Amino acid sequence: MAPFFPLLAALVAYLIGSLSFAVLVSRAMGLGDPRSYGSGNPGATNVLRSGNKGAAALTLVLDALKGFMPVWSVASFGGAWGLGEGTAALVGVAAFLGHLWPLFFGFKGGKGVATAAGVLMGLNPWLGVATLLTWLIVAYFFRYSSLAALVSALFAPFYQVLIWGPGPTAIAAGAMGVLLIWRHAANIQKLLNGTESKLGQKSGQASPGYGAQRDHPKR
Repeated sequence: MAPFFPLLAALVAYLIGSLSFAVLVSRAMGLGDPRSYGSGNPGATNVLRSGNKGAAALTLVLDALKGFMPVWSVASFGGAWGLGEGTAALVGVAAFLGHLWPLFFGFKGGKGVATAAGVLMGLNPWLGVATLLTWLIVAYFFRYSSLAALVSALFAPFYQVLIWGPGPTAIAAGAMGVLLIWRHAANIQKLLNGTESKLGQKSGQASPGYGAQRDHPKR
C-alpha cells in the first residue's frame, strides 16, 4: 500500500469536515449566523438556541454524517486499495479536525461532538451506540449538552479498550476525546460556576443555574 493513499483519504476527509453545516443550514433557512449569538459555537446545540428545532436537527445530522461517511467509505471500499482500520481511524480524526478548524471558515469551527459521534459510529457501530446512549442519559438527567459531551468523550476510549480491545479505533477515540475536553474548557468553567446554558435555552435567556442564583441578595 502506497502511503499516498491514506494521506489522500485523510485530506479529502478533512475537506469534508471543513463544511460548517451550522452556518450553511442557518444561511439556507434565513437564520442568524450561529457564530454571532449564544455560545458563538457553530454547532447544533447553539443553532437550537435560535428557536428553530428543524435547523438544529438538520445541523446535527449533517455534522454526524460528515464524520461517518469518510470512515464508512474507507471501511466499505478501501480494501481494494489496501486501506484498513488504521486508515479509517486516520480519516475519522481528519474529518473531526476539519470540523474544529475548517479550511472554508477561517479555521474557526465548532466543538465536534456530533462529528466525533459519526466517526465512532463508522469505526465501530456498537461503540457509537454506547457513546450516544451515554450522551442521551447524561443530557436527559442534567440538561447540559456540554456535560453530556464531556462524559461521553471520557468514556468512549475506555468502552473500546475494555470491550473490543486496543487498536487504531481506541487511539482515534482517545485523541478526539482529549480535543473535545480541551474545546469545552470554557464550558467546564461555566459548569463549575453554575452559569452554563441548558439544552433548549434560547439565545439571550438567563441561565437558571446555581451560579446565577447564588448572586441574588438574601431575603
